[in-house]
Parts: sequence; C-alpha cells; structure tokens
Amino acid sequence: MFCCLRAVRRLCLEKILLQCILQSRTLSGADAINALRPFYFAVHPDFFGQHPKEREVNENSLKRLNGYLENLQKPGFRSFKPTQLTFYVREREPNSSNVQESFSASGFRAVSFTLHTRDLLSTVLDILNSCSLSTEHIQSLNVNSQTHKEAKSTVNRPIKWDKTYYSFTGFKDPEEELEQAQRVETTLISWLDDNEASAVKKLKKSLPLRKELERLKFELSHQLELSDIRWQRSWGIAHRCSQLHSLGRLVQQRPEVLKNVKGRTVVFTDRSGMSAAGHIMLGTMDVHHHWTKIFERLPNYYKLQKRLLFLEDRISQILGGIQVIYIEELQPLLTLEEYYETLDSFYNKLRDSRLPFHPRSLRGLQMILESDRYAPSLHEFGHFTIPTVCDPATLQWFIFAKAQEARENLKRKEESSGKKQLSSLTVEEIKSLREGA
Repeated sequence: MFCCLRAVRRLCLEKILLQCILQSRTLSGADAINALRPFYFAVHPDFFGQHPKEREVNENSLKRLNGYLENLQKPGFRSFKPTQLTFYVREREPNSSNVQESFSASGFRAVSFTLHTRDLLSTVLDILNSCSLSTEHIQSLNVNSQTHKEAKSTVNRPIKWDKTYYSFTGFKDPEEELEQAQRVETTLISWLDDNEASAVKKLKKSLPLRKELERLKFELSHQLELSDIRWQRSWGIAHRCSQLHSLGRLVQQRPEVLKNVKGRTVVFTDRSGMSAAGHIMLGTMDVHHHWTKIFERLPNYYKLQKRLLFLEDRISQILGGIQVIYIEELQPLLTLEEYYETLDSFYNKLRDSRLPFHPRSLRGLQMILESDRYAPSLHEFGHFTIPTVCDPATLQWFIFAKAQEARENLKRKEESSGKKQLSSLTVEEIKSLREGA
C-alpha cells in the first residue's frame, strides 16, 4: 500500500514539476509566430474569400490578437486587460472542445476565448488549446536564447508540424512522402507514364483559375502602374489569386495609401517591408493593417534607398571604382534596413583601413557583399563575392590577384548573353536586321 502511495506521490510531483518548467520558459517573438502557424492557417482571412462575414470577424480578431502579442513583447509593459476574441476555424471534421464554440451556416467552427496571460508561451498554448490544435511542436522550440547566433538558429530550425497543418494548407507531409519513397523506388520514365493522365486532367481543371490569376495580376498592375507582381515561393494558383484579391480590396478601401507605388515591383513573401532590391514586400501571413503601414512608410523607404545608393558610391570610391551590386537571384532576401546596416558596417571598416587603391583602377568590375561567408571568392559571372568580415589587407590582395580573371569572366558573360538574345530572335527579325544593315 505504501509503495503505491509513494508511486502516486512521485507521479504527481513530476507532473507539477513539468508544469512549473513549462511556465518558466519564455518564447521569443519569432518562436511565437512559428508556434502559431497552424492557427494562422486555420483562421487567416485569405482562406475565407467566399464568406465575407467570417472573413471580417477573423480579420478584426487577428488585429486585436497581434496587438496583444506586441504588448507582451514590450519591456516593462504591465497593464494587461483581458481580451475576448472570436475566430471562425477551418477544419474538416468538428472536434470537441472545452471552450464556447458553435458552427456557422457555412460550416466553419466558431471559437470564442479570453486572453489574460502575461507571457508569450502561456498565450500561445491558450490559443492553440482553445482552437483544439496540437501543442506538441512547442516542446521542440528552443527558448530563452542567450546569444544572437542562438536566436538565428532558432528561427531557421525546421519544425515538425502536426498533421492538422497539412490538412489546412493542402501541403504534402514530408514524412509520408519519405515512407512512400522507401516502399517503392520508381524511375523517372515510369513515374511520368503513371502520372501523365492525372497531370493533363489537373492542368485542364486549373486553366480557368490560371486565367483568373493573369487577369487579376494585369488589372492590379495597370491600376497601380506597377512594374511587376511576383511571388517569392511557389504557392498554388488558388493561394496567389486569394492574395491578389486581398490586395484588390485594400486598393478599394484605402486608395490613398497606394499613391507612391508607381513603377515599383510588389513581391508576396514571408514578411512585409522593402527588399534590398527596392521591391515592396507584402507578407502573406499579415492582414490589411500591416500592409497599410508598409505603404504609408514608402516615402521613408525611398529616402533610405537614396542613402544606400550614396553609401555604395562611397565604397566604390575607396575600392578604385569597383561597383557594389545586389543580385537578387544569388543573394539571400534582405530588407532594405538589413542591407543598409551591412553596407554601413563594411564602409566604416574600409574607411578606417585607408586601402591604397588607385582611383578608377577597378572600373568595370563588380562585387557583392555577403554576411554568411568568411573568405572572398570570384564568381563565374565575373563579380567578386566579398564577406562583410573580410580583412581589408586580404581583400586588397585578392582583388589585385583576381582582377584580370574577373574581367575575362565578365566578357564571357556578356558574349553568352548576346548569343542567347540572338538565338531568341525569329527568322523575320533576323531578315529585317540584315535588310537594315
């Protein structure tokens, strides 16, 4: 009997200890966003395009939720008020829950809950539990990061999502795909043969939606006088149409905030802001008021862009006229602020070192800056890849040693691009060029 009591007591103590440990952990803002991704996929307004009532409720609740989360991250903020929120949750089958919930006429599950927690971890757990979503992935989060390096590794850490994530998004579960690949090893030819009919069927089915995507893209580009509309990731056609519909509604509701977008490129990506290439980034997980803030800040972004170009010129002058460029296809996606900080740090290092480059001796050459490298290199396209932490003496020696090879690579690149342009000409265009000559 006493043995049983001791076992029960030990079990209770272990449970209490686990709860105390969980409560003592803290989440960073990035961890909270990652942990709430299944929730965002279940309630994001972009997935309620055909249901305006549910869309409006979720949009307003997300605004209030984001404000609550922002206040939790403010140092010294203590005046928390209980916040009651209601969301319509997409799911395939209704689940039982302890919170107040009902089903709307459209089949979505309405969930209401009140937030009164004072830390991110408890708030995230309350939200997921209230919506009957799994919290298992939170246990694998690295919290209480002590250094900047640890914080970066936490953000880039792969997350093992709950099965509901794949149900909401339609994405394929990589674990299931791996199991299938291990069971059956197929060749490319046999796979193409097996899936040809299905691919043709899906292509025909998607043609109306593809036309709708092209129409929306053309109309918005023409209306806002945009240079282009792009997507950073290969989202599905329906997802892209939903994003364009969302931007179209913002144009109708707040046309005055989009007056400064003429001639710009809009890129739908993971976060909002302006990219180092000067493109307007719209985060696909953000709601309208986040996009509105970005459009309102455009004049300030344009001023920062001018300062960035001036900084590139100053670096070029110090390095004998070599041109500092940013190649969007080869470099990581950086915000304008991040790229400016990189340039500013590199410029201060060069200015203090006083490198003896002859003025204009390196004109015609190009270089890019990267913060995740430790040794300079020469790309096959002819540009130098220079680490921001590169020692000035090492930089000087490397550029002098590789300058001639860089010019030869650039020349080959120009000749190759010229041949590609010529090969793309039609027979009629070639005949007209000959007649003109």
